[in-house]
Amino acid sequence: MAIAHDKIIDAHIHVWTSDFENYPLAPGFDKTDLWLPSFTPEEYFQYSRAVGKVRINLVQMTWYGLDHSYILDLIASAPDTFVGTGIVPAVSDVSLPSPDKTMVALSRKGIYAFRVRGGKTARQPFGDVERWLDYPGYEQMFAAGASHNLALSFLMGLDDLPDLGRMCTRFPDTPVILDHVCGVRIRDGVFPEEALQKLCGMARHKRVMVKLGPFQALGDGKAPYLDLLPLIRRVVDAFGPERCMWESDSGGPVVMNDPQNDYPAAIALIREHADFLSDADKQQILFKTAEDFFFNR
Repeated sequence: MAIAHDKIIDAHIHVWTSDFENYPLAPGFDKTDLWLPSFTPEEYFQYSRAVGKVRINLVQMTWYGLDHSYILDLIASAPDTFVGTGIVPAVSDVSLPSPDKTMVALSRKGIYAFRVRGGKTARQPFGDVERWLDYPGYEQMFAAGASHNLALSFLMGLDDLPDLGRMCTRFPDTPVILDHVCGVRIRDGVFPEEALQKLCGMARHKRVMVKLGPFQALGDGKAPYLDLLPLIRRVVDAFGPERCMWESDSGGPVVMNDPQNDYPAAIALIREHADFLSDADKQQILFKTAEDFFFNR
């Protein structure tokens, strides 16, 4: 099967620049915190161009804090290529703006999803981690998501799903994205049946989507990643291809061994090796799900 050149959408990469004068790090961060000295779109394109002109969802880096200037400038420079996932504080000091109004303001500039770090997997868990979304700010975010078709994009583990499920029931029209397959992994060849059952249970909420990737982190980490096919099949069977999108997590903490070869191999896993998917399913996962949400607005 051949997916048309220039069609792929990478639903999740991180970018930052060494131009600290124009794009300073947030207070409390310094150069030693960066995973690499820089990871710019140009560095990404050095290997992504092997599959054509990829469109990208740029996920705000933690060390820029609430200053989205870098990804906003990139989006403004090429809105047909870039969209963004931002950060707004839901539980914060009164000196910060309301999260729902901030979401709407950023969406006018091409940021259509907002990352939430949740519950027990948060860097600094607070409050009742069993009801970690039980704050007015999160309610405002869910309400704004439903009203303006803006996604809440969750970096979280399976233990955090029950409270997210509670909020999805309360706000069934809010788009929700589970980043990185919600932390489900194949380790030492052991298939994660119990973990997959918990993840796939979220499919009952019709606006929940899943990012499939990064393939270099979900299993043995070696291209062509064939060990991941059973995992991918289960997730796609549960959510349907129309709620699954591929991501490379380029710029993220788990790097590819050889991006020039591993990046096209990740796409080939879906396009060539996932024989349980139809041609339409493959297109849906590799670009159409992300295109429909992030670009066709």
